[in-house]
Amino acid sequence: MSFLTRATVAVSFMFALLSSARAQAPVQTSSQATALPPDNDFYSVRERAAAGDAQAQFALGNHYFSGAGVPQDYGQALLWFTKSASQGFAPAQNQLGYMYQHKFGVPRDYKRAVAYYRSAAKQGYALGQYNVGGMFEDGVGVKRDYKQALDWYRKAAGQNLPQAEKQVGYFYQCGYGVKQDYAQAHIWYLRAAGHGNSDAENQLGFFAEEGWGQPKNYAEALAWFYKAAEHGSNDAEENIGYMFQNGLGVQTDYAKAMAWYVEAAAHGNSNAENQIGWMYQFGQGVKPDDARAVTWYRMSADLGNRRGAINLDAFKSVLEIRGPGNWEAANNTVTDAAIARAQRWAKINDLQRQIAGLEGDAQNQDDLADQLEHTGKGKNDAMTKLFNAAGSVPAVKYHAEAAKYRAEAERLREELAQLESQPQPTASVPTP
Repeated sequence: MSFLTRATVAVSFMFALLSSARAQAPVQTSSQATALPPDNDFYSVRERAAAGDAQAQFALGNHYFSGAGVPQDYGQALLWFTKSASQGFAPAQNQLGYMYQHKFGVPRDYKRAVAYYRSAAKQGYALGQYNVGGMFEDGVGVKRDYKQALDWYRKAAGQNLPQAEKQVGYFYQCGYGVKQDYAQAHIWYLRAAGHGNSDAENQLGFFAEEGWGQPKNYAEALAWFYKAAEHGSNDAEENIGYMFQNGLGVQTDYAKAMAWYVEAAAHGNSNAENQIGWMYQFGQGVKPDDARAVTWYRMSADLGNRRGAINLDAFKSVLEIRGPGNWEAANNTVTDAAIARAQRWAKINDLQRQIAGLEGDAQNQDDLADQLEHTGKGKNDAMTKLFNAAGSVPAVKYHAEAAKYRAEAERLREELAQLESQPQPTASVPTP
């Protein structure tokens, strides 16, 4: 799923666009479908869950899933979500879909994810409807079908789910499953923004900046970007930086541009990292610094940013043309507070991803062992007994592998906790 922002013109014949049609991938689901009341601490929730209360079972699963008041444990989260879902509790069904889609403590299984999302959606649960729409949009677990995706998004939007309203706007913007209509896209973005959706606020800023379905209005664009940034949109932070970098509706101010890019980069925005690399390469408001340009381009590329990768390769060619040793010198490790902040974000997210993946691999090994241990259970024929005896050996090996995965996940959790406990570096904006 992508949200288009701007297309810019490169200022050098050898280099890629600074910030072309940007891909933004909002998370498809919410891991906390129901907020826990303040008095529902872990122990009281656990008692009600053990007594069979489906909502409490879901709440207890959330405690384990997020590590709230108890060590994070995807296995326990899976157990309690499953108990709740088996009683037909839609938020738990939706959450199981999320876990199977994104490999949180379980093997990735898109078809199972779709099945859980559908179970929640059929009960009218808005997040489930939204997630079914996302699977049809992306063609994950089902054949891509924009019309079905739009139908599901509309169902969720009919319940005022902001991300679904925003997505309907996006479909009108791009003409997915419907005739392209900027006016309708604008209406849906306004509706989503009215419900506090920062992505929609950012898109409204983009519409005003580009003049899509309305006259260009940079002041309005900046106002929407500021509002979206206030609500946590790092794309909006990058957009504000871009306006100051290029003097769109404001005086060109490289220091302000750099400050906004640094904030966006600290929240994982790869386009901002690419832009910072560009500013260091060409000395926009800062002294040209080949090593910092290379570092920022590489961080952008490491997050999958295509233009960061293109600019890194192109800059390498330029440095090699300048003469021997230039690329090697620029390729040396360099750091400052801004780089450290961006690297900290990337490291935290990488650790979280690795932990979830290891827990999923461990569960997969346990599932394989369980299949071997329970094959023919309850039968007494000689062949079944022989098979069960033979199957017990690899079952032990599968359990041992699962234990190894979980031990590594625990080690990474300790590393993550240590990293998160360290104070975040304070980035200073370089003096022009």
